[in-house]
Amino acid sequence: MEKLKLLLLAFCFGFSMNTWAQKTEVSGVVLDDKGIPLPAANVLEKGTTNTVTTDFDGKFKISASNKNATLIFSFIGFEDQPVKLDGTKTNYSIKLQSTTTNLEQVVVVGYGKGSRKNLTTAVTSVKAEDLNRGAISDVGQLLQGKVSGLNISSSGDPTKTASVVLRGASTLNSSQGPFYVIDGIPGVDISVISPDDIATIDVLKDAAATAIYGNRAANGVIMVTTKKGSKGRTQVAYNGYVGWEEVSNNLDMMNAEQLRAFTTKNNLNFTPENDKGANTNWQKEILRPGRAVSSSHNLSMSGGGDHGSYTASITSLNKEGVMQKSDFSRIIARLSVEQFAFDDKVKFGLNVTNSSTKYQNVPQRNTVLLQAASYLPVSPVKNADGSYFENFVSPGYFNPVALIAHGTDETKTDNLVGNLTAEVKLPFGITYNLNLAHQRLTASHGEFYDSYYSQYNSANFYNNPDPPLTKTLVNFGVNGSALRNSYETRNNIIESYFTWDKAIGEHKIKAVLGYSWQENTLGDGFQATTTNFPVDNVGYNNLALSNYTSVNGYVVNFGDSKAYQQTRLISYFGRLNYNYKDKYLLQGSLRRDGGSMFGANNQWGYFPSVGGAWRLDKESFMQNQGFFSDLKLRGSWGVTGNSSGFNAYTAQFISGSLGTFYYNGQQIGAYGPNQAANPDLKWEKTATANIGLDFSILKGKVTGSIDVYDKKTTDMIFNYNVNPVLVPVGTIVANGGTMSNKGIELSLSTTPVKTADFSWTTNLNLSHNKNEIVKLTSPFFVGGDSIRRVQPDGGGQTGSTLQIFKEGKPLGQFFTLKYAGKNADGVSQYYDKNGDLTTTPQIGVDYHYAGSAQPKLLLGWANNFQYKKFDLSIFFRGVFGNKIFNATRADLFRPSTAMTNNILVDAGNESPNDLNSYKYSDRFIEDGSYLRLDNMTLGYNFGKVGRYISSVRIYQTINNVFVITKYTGIDPEVEQGGTAPGVDSNNFYPKTRTYMFGLNVIF
Repeated sequence: MEKLKLLLLAFCFGFSMNTWAQKTEVSGVVLDDKGIPLPAANVLEKGTTNTVTTDFDGKFKISASNKNATLIFSFIGFEDQPVKLDGTKTNYSIKLQSTTTNLEQVVVVGYGKGSRKNLTTAVTSVKAEDLNRGAISDVGQLLQGKVSGLNISSSGDPTKTASVVLRGASTLNSSQGPFYVIDGIPGVDISVISPDDIATIDVLKDAAATAIYGNRAANGVIMVTTKKGSKGRTQVAYNGYVGWEEVSNNLDMMNAEQLRAFTTKNNLNFTPENDKGANTNWQKEILRPGRAVSSSHNLSMSGGGDHGSYTASITSLNKEGVMQKSDFSRIIARLSVEQFAFDDKVKFGLNVTNSSTKYQNVPQRNTVLLQAASYLPVSPVKNADGSYFENFVSPGYFNPVALIAHGTDETKTDNLVGNLTAEVKLPFGITYNLNLAHQRLTASHGEFYDSYYSQYNSANFYNNPDPPLTKTLVNFGVNGSALRNSYETRNNIIESYFTWDKAIGEHKIKAVLGYSWQENTLGDGFQATTTNFPVDNVGYNNLALSNYTSVNGYVVNFGDSKAYQQTRLISYFGRLNYNYKDKYLLQGSLRRDGGSMFGANNQWGYFPSVGGAWRLDKESFMQNQGFFSDLKLRGSWGVTGNSSGFNAYTAQFISGSLGTFYYNGQQIGAYGPNQAANPDLKWEKTATANIGLDFSILKGKVTGSIDVYDKKTTDMIFNYNVNPVLVPVGTIVANGGTMSNKGIELSLSTTPVKTADFSWTTNLNLSHNKNEIVKLTSPFFVGGDSIRRVQPDGGGQTGSTLQIFKEGKPLGQFFTLKYAGKNADGVSQYYDKNGDLTTTPQIGVDYHYAGSAQPKLLLGWANNFQYKKFDLSIFFRGVFGNKIFNATRADLFRPSTAMTNNILVDAGNESPNDLNSYKYSDRFIEDGSYLRLDNMTLGYNFGKVGRYISSVRIYQTINNVFVITKYTGIDPEVEQGGTAPGVDSNNFYPKTRTYMFGLNVIF
């Protein structure tokens, strides 16, 4: 027995010595695909927990268990690369292949992924590090200027999201914004994603790329992929910043001294009620004292093993607006888990995200902005006794600071998104995917205006809405008024599809066949308004304290009778990709969509697409040339639909209140039809033809793409005029119009300089789009080929409009008076419809076409420099060839009213006797072109610090450094979305310049 023990002991000792002897020390460096060292890259010995990370210079050292072990090298944004040790080599140089750069990039498309080199469609990808930097909470702003063909305009208001238009407006009915898909969940509210959690964004442009989403893809599709955990690597990271914002520009209004000099010179006099000897800068007084502060903190943890991975994060965003009571705060919590089972043939995924947001809005914001510009500087903010100065006699004259102080306007949202996924690998190269998703958005809004507002005459207190809406009167009741609503929106989605991926010799086939079901419940909630509160120190939460019944004629507003809706979308879809020798590529897809919101006779639509590509670089005649390393010609055509902007009642007959009529000595309530039914209402359809060229030259030093497209929307839904004898309402929502967009896009990426210590990478994108309303009539409901619209209703401008929907003209076509200078008496004159001069032009009759709000060229130019541990990024963004109607300038260009309303400094050369000078005309249409240094960031990476910190980077960012423009307004970046683009209308929230300091730490 003792001999046996000794024998076993000797065997174990020998085995352990042998094992110890086999341990191999391996070192080396990990580089990216450009040869730049990757700090904090992960090195894992396969099948073990033995792992190390690279230092700042990308160097590593690991003790492998044996000389034939396999090491797996990984880094976020790069393909994992396994390397088997050869038993003799101990030093390795590993170059990882990026998943988000060049033609080898993995691109997320509808219901799957694909290699960029084999795409037949127009797709642009942006990786996380290339997104815009700054105090940004909105995905639209993250992409601003980064993608050719994507026109994004943003406001300085932290509570307002950016407008996003891809390849021109496709419709007159909806927001024109793209359809978002986040981690495979269609139609997700983009506010649930923290910018720090984004890994890549793929923008699907042409219909061949988007048709797989059928009825929701007419405005393009944006695919967002969030960060995932890595196998064998546990990582904790912190990203945070703090920033300060200040107004970058103001309107050049007269101060008290200038205005007093002007009125004295022109024999005008202030009324004693207004002239208190003050010198008030009202644009400054409505701002927050000091600078607005923004901050963000993101803490994430990720990791995984051989059979699963996880990532969890929490983000806190806070952004103060530069205007008083303007504030935005959001907390986002996210958990993502992937688990493999059954020999890794089944993968389960669970993703849960919750976003809680509070928007504190400026009470009566647009009216405040209008009053801050026009209020007399000789009037003080407050009287000597501390009360707010007011002149209640002058109509439409309200102290903007008092409006803010005595009002409250808040919105709170809670947005939950959860989905469960399953992926099963079946025999014969078939994969089955199931996605079950639930989205729930709860929004609570409240407004309270205390008794101070009751002093304003409701007969002349107008709101000041964004174009194209027209001003309406606002009544604040008696002794304060309140509004409160709470609504919930729920979306349930089931998507199930099979993928067959098979290679047969040099032939590769990939087919997708699936089913989608979605049920939406919108506006499940209530609204109420009330008035007559006993005290002012209450709010919209205290509706029960009011006594509206004692106010004669007050009617409670219970909200929109059509707020509650239920809709359902059912779809069948399929796609087939064929690849021969990685040289000839074909793709076809078809989606059949059904939607309950359309007419009973046309609830189903078909959305086909085809695409093909030829990789010329694979041809034998290209093998002996050294100029092109990649060259692909592609073409596609497809049809997509539009279901946004329409609701469950769009095609239905609806009756409602029609006011009152006099009968038998009293006013009787009238009730009747106010919307006509249209059982034949069907989808808008947008067909896009696209020809593109992808290339890489000079051994990959320069990559790029060129796309030319022709996009046409037919059966455009519009509210057409109709003979009231046929349809008593006089209008009907029907198909009929046509809109066209044609354009060209160019993207270039290159690294002009690259040495061991210094590199410079530059990316340029350019795009041009021509928009045209081809047809505005329906063969069944002819209502004319033009509609005048956009009526700001400035002082003395009643009935004047700025734009027109017109066949043969673009959306945003300006149509107004044509200025002809001044006559001998110094009075502004205009050209009438016949081209003759007149000082009494007729509104709508003597109008002329006067340019378009559509830009002719969009530009984005990013430059990234790296010197040792320093990095510098400089990003320019430009918009060229568009016009802006400066209605703000026109309304502040009235010298005859300088004693009651402030005027611009450059209106000082005008005569008060010229009562025509301010009329809306092409005199106030300006070139909206600009070039902006949008972002400049300087960073320093300390690399590995101590034992537990893999990387520390600090940086400083300046947003909106400067803008070069001829535009005389606050800023040329006016609204480019919607159906009234390019109108600056007395409610421009000031643009800001941000100074930001940030810290990135990886543990």
